[in-house]
Amino acid sequence: MEFSSTDFKRCTLVHLSGRVDGSVAPDLGAKLNELTDAGHYKLVLNVKDVTYMSSAALRELISTWKTCRRWNRGDMRLAEVNPNLKKVLELTGLNTQFVIFDTEAQAVGSF
Repeated sequence: MEFSSTDFKRCTLVHLSGRVDGSVAPDLGAKLNELTDAGHYKLVLNVKDVTYMSSAALRELISTWKTCRRWNRGDMRLAEVNPNLKKVLELTGLNTQFVIFDTEAQAVGSF
């Protein structure tokens, strides 16, 4: 898994790539917690290059999403979701919870 983040005026853009399975899900959670602990509650996750996401990784995304939305501080949005991950989100019902955008620019502009 590769993780990089870029701060913008209104939000923080996070690029995820590679395989996000149970062995790296705690690392993903720790990096996302670093962002929220630093006060970044408006997050856009670009998951275009994610080849696989396990249930443990989805749990980390849900936890971060809840942290961002707590007390109406912000939100977490997904951008450029590939078809395989979109299918997983639909099967789990998370596509109705996360706001999903087709492009990164739309997601960043939504804040």
